Amino acid sequence: MLAFFFVFWLILNARVTLEIVLFGIAIAAVIFLFARKMFGYGIRTETFILRNLPLLILYVFNLIIEIIKASLAVMKIVVSGHDSDPVIVEFNSGFKSGVFNTILANSITLTPGTYTVFQEDGHFTIHCLSESFSAGLDDSSFIHLLRKMTISEGEATEK
Repeated sequence: MLAFFFVFWLILNARVTLEIVLFGIAIAAVIFLFARKMFGYGIRTETFILRNLPLLILYVFNLIIEIIKASLAVMKIVVSGHDSDPVIVEFNSGFKSGVFNTILANSITLTPGTYTVFQEDGHFTIHCLSESFSAGLDDSSFIHLLRKMTISEGEATEK
């Protein structure tokens, strides 16, 4: 990660001089130490990210596609002028890790028409703008991709 911070610094500066390289090394080291101290970032986290990089990239593309599809569905409701029929849905994700539950909660909230009202220990309460938005929340593509990551991490899921 230290190398990533340094390369990112060089990209932002768009040129390479001795001064920029020295400042880049110092700033990258400070940011790396900060991430290690505040977020518990370490070798285990880095190996997890590198091992799951293809899945993480796929997850981001999937999130973008789901945001676009949900945006179109919300626009259809708004333009048609029909009243929405909001519902509250509860389900269990089956993830033991707080990180995976947080990623799932944020993904649901980023998707238009759905909002994570409550999440604790894998139990989710979701507000959906329409009942059709609640279909398949407990078995969504987000959960499938996160489950693949948890398997590679060695975390067993309850589902």
